[in-house]
Amino acid sequence: MRIDILTLFPEMFQGPFSESIIKRAQDKGVVEIYCHNIRDYSTNKHKKVDDYAFSGGAGMVMRIEPIAALIEKLKAERDYDEIIYTSPDGQTLNQGIANQLSLKGNLMILCGHYKGVDQRIRDHYISMELSIGDYVLTGGELAAAVISDAVIRLIPGVISDETSALTDSFQDNLLAPPVYTRPAEFKGWKVPDILLSGDDKKVEAWKEQQAYERTKQRRPDLLK
Repeated sequence: MRIDILTLFPEMFQGPFSESIIKRAQDKGVVEIYCHNIRDYSTNKHKKVDDYAFSGGAGMVMRIEPIAALIEKLKAERDYDEIIYTSPDGQTLNQGIANQLSLKGNLMILCGHYKGVDQRIRDHYISMELSIGDYVLTGGELAAAVISDAVIRLIPGVISDETSALTDSFQDNLLAPPVYTRPAEFKGWKVPDILLSGDDKKVEAWKEQQAYERTKQRRPDLLK
């Protein structure tokens, strides 16, 4: 998979993309990530990429020209399965969307800023708009990093135990059951006996019941 990220602040991705699973995925050659600075495509001598909105109002808007130039350059080099715009009014990212995107070959993610991008970018270039929650961030970089992480970890070969991702919360519309590790007793707090029984069928049944009960208590909306 290849992910191209269009941003005003490419340095923001150095931390998230140089550690843990995403770094491992890049080292293995499973995924390639490229961050492109939108300012590099501005024709303004000061590399300005924003302007006042027509009709007035508070806040600035990202100009169409540099974004369009960058998108068209990348599209001329390869086909993209999705061109994603990070926006608070996009559809909310969930596990199902992450699963679908993990099957794609090339993704482009445009990070919004200010009051957003010129609507013509959204109308003519964007194929998917994603939000990571009902709140507003300073820019789309953190959202793009979240989207990338959620997708990359699902690609075969990224996680050592590939079945691990299939048992994560939300994969079957249930939250994950509680988990325990050694020691079996700490300060008098014991691991449930069933998990020490060695009876795989009973353990799986217990996990399924716990997942259902936890979901019913914490996220009943998922059961609908």
